[in-house]
Amino acid sequence: MVKSLYNQKVKILQNFIKKTICSIFLFVFMTGAGAFAIEEVTLDSVLTLKDCIRIALNNSPVIKRFKYNYGISKNNLGQAKSAYFPTIGIGTGYNLSDTHANRYSTSSNIYSAEASLNQLIFNFGKTNANIRMQKFNMIAALFNFDNSVLDSIYEVKTNYYGVLAARAAVDINRAYVQINERNYQRTKAYFDEGIRSKIDLVNAEVNLSDSKVSLVEAEKAYKNSMVQLNNSMYIAQAPEYELQPTESFNFKENLYTVDLNELDKKNDLSVPPEAVSDAVLTSRVEKAEILTDYKFEEFPYTFEKSVELAYKNRPDIKAYDSTLLAMKENLLYIKREYYPEITATAGYGFRDLNSTNSFNVGVNLRSSVNILSKKYEIDSGKLQVSLAENEIELLKQNVYFEVQNAYINMIELEKQVPLLAVKVRQTLENFELADGRYSVGLGDYIELQDAKVQYNNAQHNYVETIYRYNVARANLERAIALPQDVTITVEDVN
Repeated sequence: MVKSLYNQKVKILQNFIKKTICSIFLFVFMTGAGAFAIEEVTLDSVLTLKDCIRIALNNSPVIKRFKYNYGISKNNLGQAKSAYFPTIGIGTGYNLSDTHANRYSTSSNIYSAEASLNQLIFNFGKTNANIRMQKFNMIAALFNFDNSVLDSIYEVKTNYYGVLAARAAVDINRAYVQINERNYQRTKAYFDEGIRSKIDLVNAEVNLSDSKVSLVEAEKAYKNSMVQLNNSMYIAQAPEYELQPTESFNFKENLYTVDLNELDKKNDLSVPPEAVSDAVLTSRVEKAEILTDYKFEEFPYTFEKSVELAYKNRPDIKAYDSTLLAMKENLLYIKREYYPEITATAGYGFRDLNSTNSFNVGVNLRSSVNILSKKYEIDSGKLQVSLAENEIELLKQNVYFEVQNAYINMIELEKQVPLLAVKVRQTLENFELADGRYSVGLGDYIELQDAKVQYNNAQHNYVETIYRYNVARANLERAIALPQDVTITVEDVN
């Protein structure tokens, strides 16, 4: 009967092991399948800033790394809590012995089975301290995950605005090439009529060549900015798609095609342009209207309020606070290792020799401590607490100056934007006047060229300042950890 009961227990144990192994394989498969679920960009799709952020959050391996670290810390908490669960031991054996001597010989076949149960009753708070330590570690891991999400959002915003700025620079340089082409054709017509000298024509050719070189450089910068954006979204070999400008970085032409497939395409820009019909002996200055209806909302918080929000919202500060609490619980755990543990045990054994059965129950008090080693562990634990407190103070100091620097940058750039918009209009008017004077013979080529350069530079400065303002504002929002319209939680990550 005992053997039958033993066989039943063995079968139950085997079934349990099989189910556990199947569950582990299923978990690994589901986790692996989710890890490779990549958010894709389809051909000719139109992406907004929110779309790009969403793609980045779904694809980011960095965010997944912090999600996995959170899962590990969560399992560590479960392991700490498991100390309150009993420990079960099962064993069985079959021993065959055969002894021969001069006068006698003996043999025996002994089958034995045993089971034991150990339960922690009380250990003077050591397990509770360990559980709280692992809980605070898990909370810190969760805040580290939130911090990685904010970093990813800020990186996408910066690169998105970088693409818009690079696109505007391409449009400005393309318009500048057209201006120089018209001016070259007009100067050539003047030279053919004997109105202007050869040096004016040569200068017009040089300026046209320089503007083409600047256009090539701007196109290169634009493609590199697109590579940075794709990298921040973790999409390689992305098909051709379009970007939607933001309200604070608006374009006359709303959509802009993004295509990195023809990187080896070459154009011969060294040949002079074909005749422009409306450039001969006429004065024509067209406004290169790249950005329109620039809008931005006033930042809703003062500097003092921004610092207060940073201390309240930043996940990295919260993670450091949780780490400090974990270090304190770790120190408490080390101190309590001086105390003994009280455990209860129960056991049952069977030996088929004379059908021997045994059952035992006991309560044990146990303690084993190296006093000198424990002293150094306690001293080290105290230093870890002090180190954590110092790191929090250092972080808060750095956060204060980070917010201060970001706030100053944003406010100063906010003031510059409308001034530079006025400068663009002023340099355009000056260019129109210089072009008119040159066309009737009152102005020289140097005056005209200076006016063109000032107008072109003013547009570049205007675009660059809008880009820097958007980045500075995003940086300030990141510094104070403002809630974002698009985000992701640790449960959402596959």
